[in-house]
Amino acid sequence: MKQKTYTINPAKIGNQQGFRLPSAFYKENPQFAEATGEIEVLNDDTLLVRINPKNKVDDEEEEALMMSLFLDFLTKDALKNPEQLKPYTQEMSDEIDNLLTGVDIEE
Repeated sequence: MKQKTYTINPAKIGNQQGFRLPSAFYKENPQFAEATGEIEVLNDDTLLVRINPKNKVDDEEEEALMMSLFLDFLTKDALKNPEQLKPYTQEMSDEIDNLLTGVDIEE
């Protein structure tokens, strides 16, 4: 990996002091956005920063979570508005089959 140096500037953050990183740093290193870590003083002008990147949820977990949230929403809406429910008919199934004719579904 090619090493790149980024310029930091002092920044006041609330009642604390900090450093401001350029936006290019996060664009080129998105794994560090919202990360936590530690800083160690090695000598008067050298710091060692250890970053703990924010854990990313893998795609399958994210899809499962989104499906669960969607189904929860549908269930709550059905319980709140039962008069809007319609029975699933053979005609509806046939219409969907016609719409999906020739469409390859990835598994």
